[in-house]
Amino acid sequence: MTLARVLTAAILIPAVVATVWWAPTFLVAVFATLVMLLALFEFFVLAAHAGMQGYRIWTGLCALALFYSQWLAVAQWTAGAESAPALARIADLAQILSLEHILLVFVLGVTAIVVFAKQPVNEALGSVSLSAAAILFLAFPLSTIIRIHGLGLEGRKLLLFTLVLVWAGDTLAYFVGRSIGQWHMAPHLSPKKTWEGSVANLAGSLLAAVVFTRWLHISPTHALAMAALANIAGQGGDLLESAYKRSGGVKDSGTILPGHGGMLDRIDALILAAPVVWYYFQWLTTHNMM
Repeated sequence: MTLARVLTAAILIPAVVATVWWAPTFLVAVFATLVMLLALFEFFVLAAHAGMQGYRIWTGLCALALFYSQWLAVAQWTAGAESAPALARIADLAQILSLEHILLVFVLGVTAIVVFAKQPVNEALGSVSLSAAAILFLAFPLSTIIRIHGLGLEGRKLLLFTLVLVWAGDTLAYFVGRSIGQWHMAPHLSPKKTWEGSVANLAGSLLAAVVFTRWLHISPTHALAMAALANIAGQGGDLLESAYKRSGGVKDSGTILPGHGGMLDRIDALILAAPVVWYYFQWLTTHNMM
């Protein structure tokens, strides 16, 4: 299992790093969307194991719209003054497909499905809740990856920092937890998660912050704070996904990544770490505190 885990990481990490560093934001958005759709599919499969059915097609369409909306926001930043007509069209489309409008359309669509679909009434609450969770706990937070990358060179660095702090934390937690972990963190959710592994996870992210501080042009204090908050959120995302799997009675969300399980298993921490990094960085830039 460890060998498969290492080999998979050895292949995927360079590919992801190369994509983040050299690919345009549009291509990163496409890849992020594919990752999101795979994770969304696994999320609904887990729910099916737990006896719940969501509105997969409608939720998937709204999730796609969310990711497209995030890319439109980036396109407005990067469009030059010489392309004023194109910028105006993008701005109009971005206003129509704002996050608020998409969420409103999602709610109205779910309402229509409940009212007009031939679904047993006792399944409505579970289906609505499941679809809303897919949007709010998966698609929306993960979509901030596009906003981070769209910041230009600084965004590429910041997204790499986000990925590395998650990877470093996960890796250190995995080996420390397996070797010396004794105090169980949340045995009702994940029997293998230990406090020793959790501390190691945080230490790995803080180490990543120390390494990236000068490269990001962020003060050491804010780099460490950003890494710590993102790590705590990421560990929460990991435990949340463990709760999904326990509800469905399965060990992994899928088998697409040898040694790592499914796509949702691999990005569970990133889902909540990414928005923390994005909004923390926004707060820094807004208050000129970098």
